[in-house]
Amino acid sequence: MSFVSALPRNDTGIKTAMGILKQRLGDRLQTSTSIREQHGHTTTWHENQLPDAVAFAQSTQEVSDIVKICATHKVPIVAFGTGTSLEGQVNAPAGGISIDVSQMNKVLKVHSEDLDAVIQPGITRKELNEYLRDTGLFFPIDPGADASLGGMAATRASGTNAVRYGTMKDNVISLEAVLPDGRIIRTGQRARKSSAGYDLTRLMIGSEGTLGIITELTVRLQGIPEAMSSAICSFPSIDAACRAVISTIQMGIPVARIELLDATQVKASNAYSNLTLPETPLLLLEFHGSTSSVSEQAESFGEIAKDEDGFGFEWTASPEERTKLWQARHDAYWAGLAMRPGATGIATDACVPISRLAEIVGMAQAKYEELGLTAMILGHAGDGNFHTTVLVMEDDADEMARAAEYVSWVSSTAISMEGTCTGEHGVGQGKRSYLRKELGDAVDLIATIKAAIDPDNIMNPGKII
Repeated sequence: MSFVSALPRNDTGIKTAMGILKQRLGDRLQTSTSIREQHGHTTTWHENQLPDAVAFAQSTQEVSDIVKICATHKVPIVAFGTGTSLEGQVNAPAGGISIDVSQMNKVLKVHSEDLDAVIQPGITRKELNEYLRDTGLFFPIDPGADASLGGMAATRASGTNAVRYGTMKDNVISLEAVLPDGRIIRTGQRARKSSAGYDLTRLMIGSEGTLGIITELTVRLQGIPEAMSSAICSFPSIDAACRAVISTIQMGIPVARIELLDATQVKASNAYSNLTLPETPLLLLEFHGSTSSVSEQAESFGEIAKDEDGFGFEWTASPEERTKLWQARHDAYWAGLAMRPGATGIATDACVPISRLAEIVGMAQAKYEELGLTAMILGHAGDGNFHTTVLVMEDDADEMARAAEYVSWVSSTAISMEGTCTGEHGVGQGKRSYLRKELGDAVDLIATIKAAIDPDNIMNPGKII
């Protein structure tokens, strides 16, 4: 099952551009099937649509040169970081050139006094935080996968820390990008705010490579907290867990992370990560601050949980225990796959106003049971974002059709609740059909912007619109 379709190919232009690029890049232009397969989409159920070649760029100027050659011959371009996106963003439905920026992975400058850093797009979040460790600073956006920062900006990623630190759109001060004609632009300076013209930084963030290729980022940093504590608490129902989340947010407890796992996900994580948690809905939390404040925050949450019949509440400041818990959370997808050997995991996400989270999660559970699907739910409960992973056998056409029906239902239902079909995965290929239902005629404005900036539609064609 796939939501993707092929686009018309420009075989003559592609062949010509590949010949020129081979002369320029030598061995850094790769055409082997294995390399091309790695640069098509491989992390979800979407059909892998291969580029004709992969160009490994090493500088902004080199990206610009590659883009100019492709623009001259009207050849599609797809930017590639680590390939961890989930909605087909790196597929090449019209073939063309994949520009891999993984070798552009340097930290160019850290301004500790200003709490920002200038980085290249290929550096991953783990690499950046490892580099920053001795400065007492860290970059807070954690989407789970060790994604590249350029890719995270392009898909407007967020993750477990978003409830306190925001998403990528809140943490990128400015950026440099190569436009479809090869021009290099900078969207702003390092000042924390500006009223100078259109907000071009945010226009590029979330554009999924359809308007240009990000080649440099200036990102906000945070001071590493004096203390961190993590807590777990089980609940008799999803509704009770969500009421505890709402109360926590409304009381202004500055929780850094607050994750919801349904009973099935807890069962999978217990088996995979060697945990012994009660197999009921669970909240997993983290608090940042001073030693005394994280203790107070945990205790305050404990009182809220008690009012909602929470049980098994425990909190710890031990780095080892915290790491074990959060590693289990990040391994949730793999834990799910282990429950059904041979299955493919279909991961979909949606986001609703936090007051509707319990309602839609309950409905989502009932829906996958009605369709006879094996699935599990977890979510960034503090901002109303939840994920369902459906486990399917790809050779079972009927099961795949039911999974497609479920994914469609989740997206449509979230929109009907004044939410969004995607809280953080992005649109890519998989969520295109829901965009007009969510945004209405604003989709036409997106199309106008795309046509104005990329009239030949060479930048990641077939994505978003």
